[in-house]
Amino acid sequence: MNAPYAPHASLWQLRFISLEATSGVVLLLATALAFAWANSSWGDAYVRLWQLRIDAGVAFLPLEDLHFWVNDGLMTVLFLLVGLEIRREIHDGSLSDPKVATLPIIAALGGVAMPALLYVLINTDPTARRGWAIPTATDIAFAVGVLSLIGRRVPAALRLLLLTLAIIDDVVAILVIALFYSSGLAPMGFAIVAAGVLLALAMQGLGIAAAAPYLLPGAVVWLGMLHAGVHPTLAGVLLGLITPVTPAFGLRRRNAAALAEESPVVRVETMLHPYVAFGIMPLFALANAGVSLAGLDLSAAVPLAIGAGIVAGLVLGKPLGIVLAALGAVRLRLSALPDGVHWWHAVLLGVLGGIGFTMSIFIANLAFVDPPLLAAAKFAVLIASVMAAAVGFILGRLQPSLSTGSRAN
Repeated sequence: MNAPYAPHASLWQLRFISLEATSGVVLLLATALAFAWANSSWGDAYVRLWQLRIDAGVAFLPLEDLHFWVNDGLMTVLFLLVGLEIRREIHDGSLSDPKVATLPIIAALGGVAMPALLYVLINTDPTARRGWAIPTATDIAFAVGVLSLIGRRVPAALRLLLLTLAIIDDVVAILVIALFYSSGLAPMGFAIVAAGVLLALAMQGLGIAAAAPYLLPGAVVWLGMLHAGVHPTLAGVLLGLITPVTPAFGLRRRNAAALAEESPVVRVETMLHPYVAFGIMPLFALANAGVSLAGLDLSAAVPLAIGAGIVAGLVLGKPLGIVLAALGAVRLRLSALPDGVHWWHAVLLGVLGGIGFTMSIFIANLAFVDPPLLAAAKFAVLIASVMAAAVGFILGRLQPSLSTGSRAN
């Protein structure tokens, strides 16, 4: 049977999806603008804008370009929002059932293995095979953006499954990059992360309820992730997952009526969501969707095979891997679908997982130094992500009318 799903969490999710339905349009407009700009006569200006070096004026902060501060700085706020939402759902929502919580983890692993396998089967050239990890990634911002355009036609629990799956996918991608595309992880960075987390927990132990003081441990965790060789945006997820979920937090000296106030998780979530939906996500799209098609040539066998492997991996491998892994986990009773989520929704989840985009392009930059191969890989990621987004949107809008009650899996 389907696992229980908390009704009040569903209402909360519907409120979020209603807001994101509008922000999803803004996200698409920013995406179209970036792509048109990068492939216009002003394409050089687009590149120069995001390569603009930003000096934060603080000794321990890195001197990086504007693109870095959008992707690795501002996007941490999005990941914090995701972490807060997952924390709340683990506490009393759809992820409070362990069997539901394990479902996106198992599905994510299937969604990594199957695309990699398809890519390797298509590409026999050793140089081309360096790109095996490109189709394994899921872009959380764009996937959620497409889901938000579908609106209330999908159960709110599906959004949580997508968020959790995308985070697990990012963690796996980071491990893949560290093991196969870099010199490895730096232990000292993880020590800094631990120090930041302990500081945040100590502040919670003192009953500090205001959000501003937590910027300090947040900055420590972010810097630790950066120095460890881990994508620093995951600092947001980690901080979100340790945020208190009880309304009584920090109110020990107040009267009992104060206990009716919202928890820190809900307060911060409510505060951040409009800024993320209408500011950070569109800016992220503007900074990353400008994929130039200059130098693209698919006439040679190797670039064509690379492109075919990436498209097959994202468009076919992702949904196959996610759905089959989820199906196996449910049939073996290791996991369960949340109430209101049916296998049609699981297929939609798998298709949206094929929106690789920025993380896939990032891995492509690590895998290939030859410009023709890199251009083919980027073009394939763009095409595959657009295809996955379009198919996901159509599936979401045309899904059959299903009862929200429980039914056997």
